[in-house]
Amino acid sequence: MKFLNFDFSKIKNFLERLTEVLLLVVSASLLLGIIFGPDTAFVGDVYNNFSAVLLLVGQDGLIALVSLIIIFSVLKK
Repeated sequence: MKFLNFDFSKIKNFLERLTEVLLLVVSASLLLGIIFGPDTAFVGDVYNNFSAVLLLVGQDGLIALVSLIIIFSVLKK
């Protein structure tokens, strides 16, 4: 019955660290997409997908604002 004694705090810690790493990857990709444009290899795909999601929201100038918020939130940590 070791399954009932399973420690969920390890899973929570792992998911928190994974989220931090993925947030860093996305913010770096957005920053590089802004600098080098959406035609770059991996960075352009992330930038294009992010802009497509924001276009669904409906505001054109919102992509720069949200990108800056994500970048500054990562740099703040």
